Amino acid sequence: MKVESSKAKKQRKFHYDKPLHMKQQDLASHLDKKLAKQLEKRSVAVRKSDTVKVMRGKMKGKSGKITGVNYGKGTVFVENIMRKKANGEEVQVPLKASNLLVTGLDKSDSKRFKGKVLKEEKKKDKKPAKKEEKATQEKKEKPVKDAGNKNEKKVQ
Repeated sequence: MKVESSKAKKQRKFHYDKPLHMKQQDLASHLDKKLAKQLEKRSVAVRKSDTVKVMRGKMKGKSGKITGVNYGKGTVFVENIMRKKANGEEVQVPLKASNLLVTGLDKSDSKRFKGKVLKEEKKKDKKPAKKEEKATQEKKEKPVKDAGNKNEKKVQ
């Protein structure tokens, strides 16, 4: 969906009344350099349990995992980023996704990257598989040789 009107009033109305699946896309943050190379993307929509670093504002430099995302208000809550209320109670500070840098991704959801595997994971998956195959082949060969030797000894 796209707003075709040039009137600012209608564009604002559309922005606040967007469906949630479109608001989720708006809550995106830049990736750090390593992740950007792996995914071949510059930014990604933030999700709960991603690791982020605050790049702007009073909390600049702090990092932690995302504990919640409010798509309606367009804010993100990060663990250990708190402030005290007047009555002494501590509450999490809402942050804008644009002020965050994603340093770690939650890879538990396979649909998130549409079946794509990160470049490093591809390399890691290929190498151990070859080593495991060699190890299993050697194990299979050794018992066969031993069994043959035992049978030969019994025959003699």
